[in-house]
Amino acid sequence: MVRDLADELASQQATLSEKLMNKIIEVDFLPRESEAFELGLPPTAFGINDARRLLIVDNDTDSTHLVKVLLEKTGQYLVLEEHNGARAHLSARNFRPDLILLDVVMPERDGGEIAAQIQADPELHGTPIIFLTALVTREEARTGLHIDGHPFLAKPINIQELINAIEGHLPMRPRAFG
Repeated sequence: MVRDLADELASQQATLSEKLMNKIIEVDFLPRESEAFELGLPPTAFGINDARRLLIVDNDTDSTHLVKVLLEKTGQYLVLEEHNGARAHLSARNFRPDLILLDVVMPERDGGEIAAQIQADPELHGTPIIFLTALVTREEARTGLHIDGHPFLAKPINIQELINAIEGHLPMRPRAFG
């Protein structure tokens, strides 16, 4: 019986690994909408839709995954989670997000260091960053103050406030003609 349970668990893990690999392949090899536009391709070429790419960098895996699911459920976002602050810059370079949601307090590197590294990268310099932090209250977050020039939201996150902040900071898309 234990062997059957172990085999079933291994099968589930293999299926999960395949799904993750497919997601990584999709993220790494499908051109972004802006790249398709530059090539003169319609936005739906190669499976591209209107979804905007968001990178969430936060060491809290449970709440990050919940936010990912809620955002993707809207049909407007493709979300990649990164739980290791030391890998955040590499994930951003590979994923090319339209916007980054970045936790301030993480064990290996804090959000300020990660934001500075991303802003110093010529390929990512213009990528908007919204900090997520439990260090402030919702009232403090609503005052319009910024952390290192970036807006922030208080945790726990209200999903509608998050969507409003995302939409308010996403860069405009080029419009297709025809």
